[in-house]
Amino acid sequence: MNDDPQAGDPLPGIPLARGEGVALWRQIAQRLERDIAGGTHPPGARLPTEAELAGQYGVNRHTVRRAMEELEGRGLVRIEQGRGSFVAEDVVDYRLGPRTRFSEIIRRQSREPGGRILRIQEMAAETGLAEQLGIRRGRPVVVVERLGLADGRPLVLGTHHFPATRFGRLPELLRQNPSITDALAACGVPDYRRRVTRITARMPSAEEAELLQQSRNRPVLVTEAINTDPEGEVVDVSTGRYAAGRAQLVVES
Repeated sequence: MNDDPQAGDPLPGIPLARGEGVALWRQIAQRLERDIAGGTHPPGARLPTEAELAGQYGVNRHTVRRAMEELEGRGLVRIEQGRGSFVAEDVVDYRLGPRTRFSEIIRRQSREPGGRILRIQEMAAETGLAEQLGIRRGRPVVVVERLGLADGRPLVLGTHHFPATRFGRLPELLRQNPSITDALAACGVPDYRRRVTRITARMPSAEEAELLQQSRNRPVLVTEAINTDPEGEVVDVSTGRYAAGRAQLVVES
């Protein structure tokens, strides 16, 4: 039985075997899969649009859509509404434990870590944040927003809060070097540990989706964490938003 969703497609630009019992959408899916496996379309690459593929193969867009749905269901591509279709990337195992360091985690998976400071500002601590940091309400807090990259691709958007009386040099240090670990070391905290991490998921805001280069209809994994120095004093209260299509969070004891 022919399971092709259309009849009467025009002759293709890229030849397909017609009338031989293999649906056209399945042949297109097989060819795209072969191109992905062969490196023609590398991980993270944007695939041609439905209209472009339909023109290449001489079929209608419904046929192409059926092929893309098959590849998406098998985890080979991801379809983002309003942005297009992309080759699925290898998911990063982001391990959350007592000592969580972004660069170390990324390098352990043979990837190149990177980071970009998006904004630094000072604000007065509201009640909840002040309690977490162990300071009085209204005391100054340094807020740092940083984008973490793996092989040049956005992986996590982090917002960090530091007590300003202790870490007043952080803005200057981070403008020279975007590594938070290095900046804390320069401020006299050579090591710090994760006290607690809370994990949730939600849909991203428009800004988060743009920065993480994903669509708004794909969720982000959200972590809320508290880090302390060796004496147990809180140095950082942070929130991370991870691109769910590129990272899975692994909790280690």
